[in-house]
Amino acid sequence: MERSTRAKRAYSGLIFFILFLLLFFAVCGLANLNNRIVGGQDAPAGFWPWQVSLQRPSHFCGGSLINSQWVLTAAHCFPSVSASGVNVVLGLQSLQGSNPNNVSRTITTLIVHPNYNSNTNDNDIALLQLSSPVTFNNYITPVCLASTNSTFYSGVNTWVTGWGNIGSGVSLPAPQTLQEVQVPIVGNRQCKCSYGAGSITDNMVCAGLLEGGKDSCQGDSGGPLVIKQNNRWIQAGVVSFGRGCALPNFPGVYTRVSQYQTWINTQITSNQPGFIAFTSTGTDSDLSAWSFAPVWRGVNPFGFLVQSACRIFICGWWGKKRKLRSCISPT
Repeated sequence: MERSTRAKRAYSGLIFFILFLLLFFAVCGLANLNNRIVGGQDAPAGFWPWQVSLQRPSHFCGGSLINSQWVLTAAHCFPSVSASGVNVVLGLQSLQGSNPNNVSRTITTLIVHPNYNSNTNDNDIALLQLSSPVTFNNYITPVCLASTNSTFYSGVNTWVTGWGNIGSGVSLPAPQTLQEVQVPIVGNRQCKCSYGAGSITDNMVCAGLLEGGKDSCQGDSGGPLVIKQNNRWIQAGVVSFGRGCALPNFPGVYTRVSQYQTWINTQITSNQPGFIAFTSTGTDSDLSAWSFAPVWRGVNPFGFLVQSACRIFICGWWGKKRKLRSCISPT
């Protein structure tokens, strides 16, 4: 009798867990109302229901809701490693004027990735636990996260959102409506050509236009870079850094979310976020973009000549033929 009772309890627990997973995955990544940033446009209300604004007391960073009580953002948004006095505002359409759907929470726990490096921007990711759970609706919904085995080929279109500047040093004008902009993925090899091989790690993903003009900017930090797969929106990146804003040949650099599934699940042990594999189709053109030259710098006296010759070939005639990005590293 005792064994039978325990078996029934275990079975009931399993059914409850399965139902929970089904219910959560039925919610994450759905923007029911979605059938500037630099070069962007006003986002209609409810189009990006996971977008949050971090305010102290005014907006300073973005973030994304990943379950009812946790937000994903960038580590560099909290240089003092303190969330004291910060409000997380959800369901927000504009920073000024009426926002009938907004909800505010304080932060009880701030978890910055232990390997975050403020000098290199590597592991630029952090988690925020809200003071109490939020209720999901058309304007407040968690985003799905890219799982470990996700692939993002060059040219795949993504969307980035935020209330940041619309140009270097140019604030978003009143009423400061949430901005959205579409930018394609730029493969890491191509991205290394612009920033230097040592500046772009496997924990990063780049997105932007060769000609510039569309990008995230100051104030968008911590916000989501998302991709749609079937009817689900999946967060691929967290706004991290860049050279200026929307400059030619310098795409925005984002923290690659798929690298952190294990870390996130280690921190959030209950009601875990929904992870979904994003699978790119076709051939990744980035595989033909070589950027090994910067590795030679400082290794031997011929490094500079090797690097220069490599860049002339890769980013000169051959690069133009292959439509690669410029390979001039920042100084």
